[in-house]
Amino acid sequence: MIYLTHYWYGVAMTVYILSCWFFSIIRIFHTCQQHQDNLEYIWPDRKLQAVIFMMATCLLPYVFDPTSQAAWQLVKSYFPATYYFYCGVLLFMFFGSVKQWKKWKTTSWIIAIIVAISLMPLILNAWIPGGVLNEKGLKMEEKLVLAVSLLTIPYCGLSMWKVWQCIEMSRDDNYSNPDDFPLLYAQRVWIMPIILTPLLWPAFLTDNQTVMAWLCIPLSIFNIILLINVMPAWRRAIILPGSTEHEEETDNRERTLTDERLKVIAKKIEEYVKDQQAYLDPHLKMEQVVDYCGTNRTYVSRAFKEHLGGFFNYVNQLRLKHYKEYLMQHSSATKDMAATASGFNSYQAFYKAFQRLKEKGNN
Repeated sequence: MIYLTHYWYGVAMTVYILSCWFFSIIRIFHTCQQHQDNLEYIWPDRKLQAVIFMMATCLLPYVFDPTSQAAWQLVKSYFPATYYFYCGVLLFMFFGSVKQWKKWKTTSWIIAIIVAISLMPLILNAWIPGGVLNEKGLKMEEKLVLAVSLLTIPYCGLSMWKVWQCIEMSRDDNYSNPDDFPLLYAQRVWIMPIILTPLLWPAFLTDNQTVMAWLCIPLSIFNIILLINVMPAWRRAIILPGSTEHEEETDNRERTLTDERLKVIAKKIEEYVKDQQAYLDPHLKMEQVVDYCGTNRTYVSRAFKEHLGGFFNYVNQLRLKHYKEYLMQHSSATKDMAATASGFNSYQAFYKAFQRLKEKGNN
């Protein structure tokens, strides 16, 4: 009976490790066609993400021998020590394409080194026959794992906060391309560290292998759900215009802006976006237009709305016009070629923009 129980402990851990391997392999070898030309923008450090999931390989000694105390010490410590770091990195990587992942890359590597150092003695202890840690060493390792886990929580919290800021800013007045920020996906995953917390600590705190076996099931399911959400491009939902968009507060001086002033700004916008063909940049954002105009963002936003039909509408109407002209001038061009030559990430992005403009009655 004892042998059968430990057998199921090993099976549960096998399922978890296989789900990690599956995730890693798919993310390394599968990329949706429309992202092939923009991997660094869409998935900065995509290979690092695959490496993170492959790290579960270090838990194999527990699969082969669930009765090993050294293997059990590694398994129960692995989840609280690594998952907050993993969640933080994955959030920073995915949304860093829009919000400067490189800015947080060094911090992430420092945290990664700290996590690796804390787990390395336990990994060696589990993989080397006879182990390398005595009872006193194992107790010290438990305290170290606890300290590192608590250290990674603020890092993870920072990534959640940055993603939340992205969610708050994701509206037509910030992004010209529907695929630049996956709003619905962000809303689903930014809180995932909180959801995962009840799954990370019970086995460590109770020192119970049965608890760990049961937790492997939801953790494995989580890996598959995450993979389903991030793999296909069509799950990167478009940014729908908000029904309760928060408009920026304007002071008394802004309220008295004359139409002449707005017309001057509108001409400056046209000079940059249309004449200089800034609309051909597939990742053109409002901030770039504001920088070119050299004025307050509120002025630029108002000029767009009152004279050009809005940032998203204006930019994508130019792209659609360019798309039609490109097809007329290049009879052998494919729809995909015409879309990417017109400032869209892909033909799918073109179609999304076309549909949104059509729904608004602008096309």
